[in-house]
Amino acid sequence: MTKEEKSKYIGNLAAKLSESGVFYLTDTAGLDVETINNFRRKCFQSKVELLVVKNTLLKKAMQSLDSKNYSDLYDALHGPTAVMFSEVGNVPAKLIQEFRRKSDKPVLKGAYILEETYVGDKNLDSLAALKSKNELIADIIAALKSPAQKVISGLTREDRKWAEN
Repeated sequence: MTKEEKSKYIGNLAAKLSESGVFYLTDTAGLDVETINNFRRKCFQSKVELLVVKNTLLKKAMQSLDSKNYSDLYDALHGPTAVMFSEVGNVPAKLIQEFRRKSDKPVLKGAYILEETYVGDKNLDSLAALKSKNELIADIIAALKSPAQKVISGLTREDRKWAEN
């Protein structure tokens, strides 16, 4: 790869990082071709983009973005690295968990979710348990709807009692 190609690659990667509020760093080394293809297919179906990157180029792309601090993830940039870009914070973690039922890979190296950094595979369960924006909205609506339903139910019961008397 020439210097110009590297510079262009770093620029494209930096643009992708700045556009995405959610990305995971994983190690998929050791997976056979069939398994990695299945993983890529599941990622595609879940609207997760999977890119295999060179650590030095990824680090340079991260460092080029002054608006965000990725320094906690620098130590995770060793060995083979694949980046999973997603719009929903818990989807990549759930995909990794699903594949880990059959294999010990992919391994979570780190994650960046809306300004928060998570380093290490130990965070996988907590990342998978995160609620998506839509799930949070549904919880709020259910919480707001519940008291109103109780009031309406109580009023209709009182109306029936009044009508019977």
